[in-house]
Amino acid sequence: MFRYKIDVLAALKAAGYTTYVLEKRDRLLPAATLQKLRSGNTKITLETLGVLCSLLECQPGDLVEWIRD
Repeated sequence: MFRYKIDVLAALKAAGYTTYVLEKRDRLLPAATLQKLRSGNTKITLETLGVLCSLLECQPGDLVEWIRD
């Protein structure tokens, strides 16, 4: 099972990305993905993980970790 190591939305906000910028202006992340991030749902695509890493200038391991069920 995967879980987020950080509050991704808070990190995006700290980096200057608002929901408006992410979803509407720059169309970086769809509304459904933002909702998944809000709820802590880690069922995102590798493409989305790549976008998050690019925006936050980090590695996937900085965002998520695997824990044994």
